[in-house]
Amino acid sequence: MFDVLLSDAERAIKQEVRNFIRDKVDRELVIGMDSKEKEYPYEFIKAAGKANLLGLRFPKEYGGRGLGWTSELVALEEVGVLGIALGCAYSLPSIIGEGINKHGTEELKRNYLLPTLKGEKIAGEGLTEPRGGSDFFGTNTTAVKNGDNYVINGEKRFVAGGVGADYFLIYAKTDFEAPPHKSLSAFIVERDSGVKVEEEYELMGCRGMGAARIVMRDVEIPESNLVGDLHDGNAVFNSMMVPERLTSAAGPIGMGRAAIEIAARYADKREAFGRTIRKFEAISFKIADAAIGLDAARGLVYRAGKVADTGAWCRKEVSIAKVFGTEAGFKAVHEAMQIMGGIGYTDVYPIERLYRDARLATIWTGSNEVQRLIIQNEVFREILAEDKSTKRDVELDTPGAHKSSEKVYTEDPDKHYPR
Repeated sequence: MFDVLLSDAERAIKQEVRNFIRDKVDRELVIGMDSKEKEYPYEFIKAAGKANLLGLRFPKEYGGRGLGWTSELVALEEVGVLGIALGCAYSLPSIIGEGINKHGTEELKRNYLLPTLKGEKIAGEGLTEPRGGSDFFGTNTTAVKNGDNYVINGEKRFVAGGVGADYFLIYAKTDFEAPPHKSLSAFIVERDSGVKVEEEYELMGCRGMGAARIVMRDVEIPESNLVGDLHDGNAVFNSMMVPERLTSAAGPIGMGRAAIEIAARYADKREAFGRTIRKFEAISFKIADAAIGLDAARGLVYRAGKVADTGAWCRKEVSIAKVFGTEAGFKAVHEAMQIMGGIGYTDVYPIERLYRDARLATIWTGSNEVQRLIIQNEVFREILAEDKSTKRDVELDTPGAHKSSEKVYTEDPDKHYPR
C-alpha cells in the first residue's frame, strides 16, 4: 500500500474522509446527480464543510486545517471513488480559495473564503470562453472602471457550478493595449449582481454539477472585489492552476481504484471454461497493469504536492502529475470494463458511469495535449539554462566541438547528466 509514504496525520485524514464518504454521502445523491435529478450537490458541500473537510490546506482562521498538499490529495482520491462530479464540487473551494487566499484582501477572505470552506457559500470559476478554449489569455470578457465600481461584459462556458454557485471568480480584460498576459484582472462576481445562465449543458459525464454557459451584461461590482493587482490576473491564474491540475490528477486515481476493485471481485467469482476468469492471464494482467499505473500516478501526484508545499515553481511537476494521473485513472476504468465484459457496459455496476466521468479528466483544466506542451517547454528551459550556465552551447557550436565537449564530459559527467 502507498500508505508507507504518508505520515500518521495524513493516514488519519485518509481514513476520516473514507469514513465520511461511506457514512455521510447518500448513494441516492450520486444516482440523482447522474440521472440529472439533482442540479448541484448542495447537501454534500454543506456536510463536508460541517466536517471541516473542505480546503484542508488553508489557514485555520479561514476555515481550513493548515495541512499540506498530500493531505488534500489523499482526501481527493477518496472522494474520487464517487466519480468526477463530487470530486469537482469538493475541489472548487480549494481551487478558487487559492486565488483568494494568495491574492485577495482580508475583506475578501472573510467574506468569501471563510464561508466557502464552511460550506455556506458555493464557488464557481469563469475561465473558458466560446472562442477561446485553451487560449485563456485570448478572453473577450471586459471589465471597465466606472467610479468605485467595475462594469463587466462577457460570457464564460463550461462553468462547473454555473447553475449552483453563489459567486464566481471571473477573469476579464482590463488593459486593452497591453500584451495578453498583462491585460487581464480577476474579480469576485456574485450571482445576484446580474449573472445569467444562458445554457445548461447536457454532459456525457460529470452530471449534477450544473455546468453552464453564463453571461454578464453590464454587471456592476465594487472595486473591492478585485482579486490581486489590477492587470495582474496572470499571477492569480498561475497560482490557481496548481490546485486546478493537482486536484484533477488525484480524483481519477480514486475512480480507477474503485473500478479495479469491482472488476477484481467480479473476476474472482465469474467462471468461464471451467474456472474463474482471474485464472486467465488476459484478465489478471489487466489488474496488474492497472495497479502499476495507479501506484505510479500516486507517486507523481504526491511528488508534485510536496514541491507545491515548498512554494517553488512546480509547473512541470504539476503537469506531469495531471497527465499521468488522469490517463492512468482512465486506463484502469477502461480495463475494468473490459474485464467485466457486457455487464460492465450496463448500469448494473458503476463502471460505465466512472468511464464517462474519467474521460473528462484528460480534457479539462488544460487538456493533456496542453500539459505536454508545458512539460516539454519546461524541460527545454531547464536543460538550456544549464547549458548556458556551463557555456556548453558555445562549445558545441565551435569547430571541433566534439573534442572540447568530450573533454568536458570526461572531467565531470554529472555536470551534464544529473543523476
